[in-house]
Amino acid sequence: MNCTQRTFPTFTFPANHSSPKRLISPIFTPFISQTLPNPRPLIFPYKALKPAKKIRLPSRASLSDNSESWKWVKWLPTGALAADKVLRLIAGATASPIYQFVSSPTTFLHSVDPRVKLVWLLALVVLPARSHVIMRLGLVIYLTFLSIWVLPRQVWMDQLGRVYLLSGILFLMLGLGSDGVPPLVQLRTPPPSMMGLPNLPASLGGYSYLIMKLGPFQFTRKGLSVASTAACLTFTVFQSASLCLTTTTPEQLAFGLRWFMLPLTCIGVPVAEIILTLMLSLRFVSLVFDEVRNVALGIVSRRINWQQLTMMETIDIFFIYMRRIFKNIFSHAEQISQAMIIRGFRGDSNTHKIHFLSDSSIGMADIVSLLFLVGVTGAALLSDYFLV
Repeated sequence: MNCTQRTFPTFTFPANHSSPKRLISPIFTPFISQTLPNPRPLIFPYKALKPAKKIRLPSRASLSDNSESWKWVKWLPTGALAADKVLRLIAGATASPIYQFVSSPTTFLHSVDPRVKLVWLLALVVLPARSHVIMRLGLVIYLTFLSIWVLPRQVWMDQLGRVYLLSGILFLMLGLGSDGVPPLVQLRTPPPSMMGLPNLPASLGGYSYLIMKLGPFQFTRKGLSVASTAACLTFTVFQSASLCLTTTTPEQLAFGLRWFMLPLTCIGVPVAEIILTLMLSLRFVSLVFDEVRNVALGIVSRRINWQQLTMMETIDIFFIYMRRIFKNIFSHAEQISQAMIIRGFRGDSNTHKIHFLSDSSIGMADIVSLLFLVGVTGAALLSDYFLV
């Protein structure tokens, strides 16, 4: 092997005891820069870090200037907002009679036989599911005008507002949720062109399955059908029951239901016990609402300084409120049971006579109501054939 020898020059460094030792001398920097393709500096310059700038955000809260920056105070959660307003809301919500008999003003609906009213209730439950969308809207409008005509102003404004709000929320949720997201499906059959068949002609009537599109959601005909059925059924059930209970006494409703359930006694159904339980329940509903309202008003009238109470003390007051309600309700139930025992009731509804205080005669108002019911039922059944 031919080997070539190459000598490197040697250097002598002067002794410098004051400078610290280094691994690589600065004299070799030109040599390294000539041998390495991409040299990097071995000694980096020192950079001083600058202090971070302070960012100041001006804020102002004043009650005297004209900038109206004090409105944020109204949004602060306070003790009065959390407790006193809740009790006042409960007292105000139960102030109007809910599913209770209202004797005045007396309207024609008060004179209608309770059996006719029960037939109307059954029809209003069945018709929304078997009718057209326009017919469902017509039923809602009909019940709305009937409520305004029959019920007092304070009662129908309170009831219609709540029922409309519930039905509207249900309509939006089902309308956008039942068929809101389009499914990703793929046809299993080949297209007609591959099978030698002519393509299907486009619709000439302007039919569109999609009604409205709101971002990622879509409102289709299926969603409209489902949402309108559920919303209309919810409105008719709540409002028709409210109209029936507002214009009919519990004794009259018990009499009408007993008249329809009498054939069930042949198969051993305890009709008398069911009717007695129903009548007591309808009588007890008004007591529950009265107790909820009276106890809430009792706490509000004491003018408790809620801002000085802690969270646990506020919760304790609400627990006392609930306990007081149940205590009063059980006290009323005990008084009713004692009154029934004093009057000779021993648990057998068949041997105890119940006075319904109801007249079973059919008048002109009942005949008109039945004829109108037949017309509404026929229109609802024929709406699917004529309204497309």
